[in-house]
Amino acid sequence: MSPEFELIDTRDELDHVLEHFAPRGRTAVVMTMGALHEGHAALVRAARAHVGRKGYVLVTVFVNPLQFGAGEDLDRYPRTLEADLKTAERAGADAVFAPSVAEVYPGGEPQVRISAGPMGERLEGASRPGHFDGMLTVVAKLLHLTRPDVAFFGQKDAQQLALIRRMARDLNFPAEIVGVPTVREPDGLALSSRNRYLSPGERRTALALSAALFAARDRLAAQAALRARAATLPASESRAEALSKLGESRAAADAHAVAAAGPGGADAVRAAARAVLDEAAKRNPPLALDYLALVDPADFTEVPDDHTGEAILAVAAKVGTTRLIDNLPLTFGAPA
Repeated sequence: MSPEFELIDTRDELDHVLEHFAPRGRTAVVMTMGALHEGHAALVRAARAHVGRKGYVLVTVFVNPLQFGAGEDLDRYPRTLEADLKTAERAGADAVFAPSVAEVYPGGEPQVRISAGPMGERLEGASRPGHFDGMLTVVAKLLHLTRPDVAFFGQKDAQQLALIRRMARDLNFPAEIVGVPTVREPDGLALSSRNRYLSPGERRTALALSAALFAARDRLAAQAALRARAATLPASESRAEALSKLGESRAAADAHAVAAAGPGGADAVRAAARAVLDEAAKRNPPLALDYLALVDPADFTEVPDDHTGEAILAVAAKVGTTRLIDNLPLTFGAPA
């Protein structure tokens, strides 16, 4: 590590650093649970680009026990601080704040916590009760401790990001919350610290998560193209029937599709994704689906078939003993 790069262990050290070094410019924080990979590095690079050379970029590394439920992987969650320091420095961080559990929770588990509310009970919250309360509690504490102008979070954890934004708005946190697009491996798998738990066979099955999202995206694009054609062609049912009588089955099918093209199509997008996941459930090893949901980004409730505007297609599944999540933002009603 360079002489300028710092590892900070305590709140007192953090206060000293923020008082003497951070005032030179804007401060950005990237909150992590360690086991840093290229996705985290992308967050750090985005933070550095945002605050510039004169700004201060702080990475936090803290495995928060409050957001792990019974039977989850708190004990085996990877802890790779030495490697994390190198990754953070290479990506452009000025320091890493890696406090102990006793430093963050000096009186033991806090009796007063942040409640995630109704949005925190859906999808991930339903599968992992209390998870989002624990996550928001530590994010609130770290925002107070690090006092950033801006905080960066990955869009792979879309529900987490939405809840952090809602907390910042509802409780008047001054920090700007910025989301950074999901970073994927060349084969499409979203980068995650848990990917290291996958065997080669499990990893092949896990590719179904991103494949399902991409199939849904392609189905939405096809629907948009049909709607665009329907707006410009005389695509009547009578034309389709005439083509059928002439034996032009492919042309007739296309004409029927164009004639039927209309607004909406969320159900078809869901079906395209589910078809991929259903096939993955038959593999060895199989994919065990937790949920597939097409939701409104504002509150993570399911969107209707005729939805227009922004949506998030989210999926969670287990492969072996490893639970993975992924998502993709989609726009309904966008021009083809």
